[in-house]
Amino acid sequence: MRTEQGFGIWITGVPSSGKSTIARSLVQLLERRGIRPVVLESDALRLVLTPDPTYAPDERDRFYQQMAGLGALITRCGVPVIFDATANRRAYRDAGRSRITQFLEVLVTCPLDECRKRDPKGLYAAAAVGAASHVPGIQAAYESPPAPDIALDGRDDPAGNAERIVGLLLLHGYL
Repeated sequence: MRTEQGFGIWITGVPSSGKSTIARSLVQLLERRGIRPVVLESDALRLVLTPDPTYAPDERDRFYQQMAGLGALITRCGVPVIFDATANRRAYRDAGRSRITQFLEVLVTCPLDECRKRDPKGLYAAAAVGAASHVPGIQAAYESPPAPDIALDGRDDPAGNAERIVGLLLLHGYL
């Protein structure tokens, strides 16, 4: 099944909150329904758009504008897009919302201590010793959505969280 207009789902939260795990579970659920979404994962996309990232504010501004624009192009082709990206400023996610008609913003919450324990990329450890200087939620502000379409606890079962997103897609008529 393919919608005439693709939808966009921006999964946001601080690093290591569980965004990617939920995104992977969501892809599996959608694929079982015959829907093949494109996942725009910020780390993978950065390798293409900013191969030597500094994570400076102006670079982030450009990167997230490009990411939102790319997602909008893909959804106009009828393909759903899952944005797996911290996007620490509201303006970044709002750029996606303003360009994509069928759009959901998903906030993944998780206590910072739990995120530090998970830390698969070593971001929090690097920030603690001064080797990283722009980690959202630590040195860079993370602007939580004031009214996300859904808020999920990153400590909950990822498959259950993905099912909640699918329920919201159905409720909005995106599926």
